Order: sequence, then C-alpha cells, then structure tokens
Amino acid sequence: MSDYENIIVEVPVEHVGLIRLNRPKALNALNNQLMSEMHQALTVFDADDDISCMVITGNERAFAAGADIKEMAGLTYVDQLKSSSVSDNFNFSRYKKPIIAAVSGYALGGGCEMAMACDMIVASESAVFGQPEINLG
Repeated sequence: MSDYENIIVEVPVEHVGLIRLNRPKALNALNNQLMSEMHQALTVFDADDDISCMVITGNERAFAAGADIKEMAGLTYVDQLKSSSVSDNFNFSRYKKPIIAAVSGYALGGGCEMAMACDMIVASESAVFGQPEINLG
C-alpha cells in the first residue's frame, strides 16, 4: 500500500482491510487529504480478492470529531459552494464490499455522518454520537 499521512492501513485479520484514521491531535477531524487517502485505500481493498470487508476506525478518544473547521476557515461562502465538502465523500455505495464503522470515542458532525454512511456501525461503550454543528451560526 502507499504511504499515507492521515490514515494507517493494515490487514490485522485475514480477509479484513482496516483503515485507521490517524490525526490524533485534531481528534481525527476530516479534511480533504484524509478523505482522499481513505478513498484510495478503500479502492485498493475493494479490488483485492483476498479482502472480504473493510473497517474504518479511529482511536479510543475519537472516531472522527467532524469536518476540519480550520481547513474551511479561510474559504469564502462562494469558495465553499464551489469546492467539494467532506460530506460529499460519504458515498460508499461505489464499493462492492461491506464497510463497517468501528466507533470508540467521539463521532461528531461529519464523523457521525461518515459512520452512518457505512453499511454497519459497531460502537464501543465509550462511543458518543452527535451533531454539534447545529449550535454553530
């Protein structure tokens, strides 16, 4: 597999492709580079006949704490309309194999939406789901 900056990719169990979001300082906030890397890895796993399913996970503290607001902060309203948003990347139906979200810690905003876009969610007792963006204005 390619070298990635924002994810860790492995096959820890036979026939399972694991993608671990790896931006711990940002609580795995979803930025365009992370989403691009994740889709690259999903595409490779989907084409691999030895992989039966794919798992997306974070760490104990956070699955993903939503979209990376710092990445969007410098954009004007028009720039945001022209660019693709993180949520545009949640179309997992393009993959033939099932995708499982393994959630521990925070799954907020876009992180919650990404988990819901997967075929199945397996949540630990520490999982916290929410849509806090309704408080932004």
